[in-house]
Amino acid sequence: QVQLVESGGGLVQAGGSLRLSCAVSGRTFGSFGMGWFRQVPGKEREFVAAISWSDGSTYYADSVKGRFTISRDNAKSTVYLQMNSLKPEDTAVYYCAADQTFIPGLRARASRYDYWGQGTQVTVSS
Repeated sequence: QVQLVESGGGLVQAGGSLRLSCAVSGRTFGSFGMGWFRQVPGKEREFVAAISWSDGSTYYADSVKGRFTISRDNAKSTVYLQMNSLKPEDTAVYYCAADQTFIPGLRARASRYDYWGQGTQVTVSS
């Protein structure tokens, strides 16, 4: 079993920055991967970024490329999402997720992820 606890959401003005954290506990394996998704009411959960735990390879949605950075701290078992140059359209509930058998080509598929955090609200005002 894996537990994920997110933190770091909040209200920020357009152009500002936030850093989300996701603390990971429980059993993980070498092919483990972590993703960040976001969701607004009435829409499907949208892929934001992912990272391979084993080699640190990172992947981004086109909408956030160049503005968001995903990283991991193995010692702290924590994944981060640094969000810069935030826009009102980034407003959503952000979820971290864990895939026990991470396949980079399937990183954007929410159904691939085995565990999910509780979500944290990010609101960007214009």
